[in-house]
Amino acid sequence: MPKEKTKVKRETSLAKVPARGRLKATERANHGRLVVSECLPSSGNACSSVAKGSTTKALNEPSYRKSLNFFVPVFDRENRPLMPTKLPRALKWAKENKATPFYKKGLLCVRLNVEPSARETQDISVGVDPGSKEEGFSVKSEAHTFWNFQAAAVTWVKDAIKTRREMRRGRRFRKTPCRKQKSIQGRSMPPSTRARWQWKLRILKWIDTLVSHTDKVIEDIKAKTKGQRKWDKSFSPLEVGKQWFYEQLKNPELKQGWETKELRDSLGLKKNYRKRSRNFNTHCVDSWVLANWMVGGHVKPDNTSVIYLTPLRLHRRQLHRLQATQGVRKPYGGTRSMGLKRGSLVKHPKYALCYVGGTMDGKVSLHSIQDGHRLTQNAKVEDCRFRAYGSWRTNYV
Repeated sequence: MPKEKTKVKRETSLAKVPARGRLKATERANHGRLVVSECLPSSGNACSSVAKGSTTKALNEPSYRKSLNFFVPVFDRENRPLMPTKLPRALKWAKENKATPFYKKGLLCVRLNVEPSARETQDISVGVDPGSKEEGFSVKSEAHTFWNFQAAAVTWVKDAIKTRREMRRGRRFRKTPCRKQKSIQGRSMPPSTRARWQWKLRILKWIDTLVSHTDKVIEDIKAKTKGQRKWDKSFSPLEVGKQWFYEQLKNPELKQGWETKELRDSLGLKKNYRKRSRNFNTHCVDSWVLANWMVGGHVKPDNTSVIYLTPLRLHRRQLHRLQATQGVRKPYGGTRSMGLKRGSLVKHPKYALCYVGGTMDGKVSLHSIQDGHRLTQNAKVEDCRFRAYGSWRTNYV
């Protein structure tokens, strides 16, 4: 149930630095660190302007002006989360050397170099709207809506398992040593179902690292039952997956689908039933009303900006790409590319912020963080400045 509200400080602020002299803690070197010109939203126009060295032009881009409503997670010197702040204030701190910007799974954050004026925090709730193709997450307090995340679901595991099973069955008839078939006893959840719900759990654990404390409220989804005890116990992967998910979250607050609709209708909000559409009214509207029910504070959304998360697919290592080939085998799959972890966010002098893909002939591939398009296959490792590890793409819609 919603907790009683207490008046606390709404945003993290800093004590003023004296005009004379300087604080040693506010100094920082730029040896491979993030600079202010990189602290811009990940849109194509803004990034291209930064890549050309024109920070002023990037600041005038419509995508940047739209992103002024985004909040930035704030951490103290010991990496403990504080209350988030607005992007312009975070950029001002970075310019004045009061904070050091960095990325956390693709999301811009700041780490304070000085002691904050207060450490009180608000009650923060996370609303979750699960889905088969897309899902919504909203992080909200009584005063502000910090983030609305729309995430694409992990949908490729079922086909990958099918292909792997067919290839293994084919190899068992060859006259070569091969691994024996594993026993399937004790597996209570299909791999595709586990991957879907683990993806939701990873996002919630990541959100827990951005703010100090969160309460989860989830729309409870159900599948049709038959009234038979043995069938109803584990008849559907959906039911098995969600029960495992709830156990991992220590029994969160649940709302039925019709209750979510009543909350949405009471606020006069409309839902877009085009499930693949990337906007607030598709999935985040439901997650927002759930979070607002928990902490209250608004009668209409104060922040409808959406951050889209796309999970990256990392292929397993393969000696042959499903079929045997002649000659020297080319490396395929894995999670490392010339010492860099695939999916990592890097800064390149030509392509600005991008993430690491595969490798070939001593070079690495770089991909766009907007649509995953491959930018180049011939990037040198020494030209890539590491920014953060990542297993998904973060795109400001």
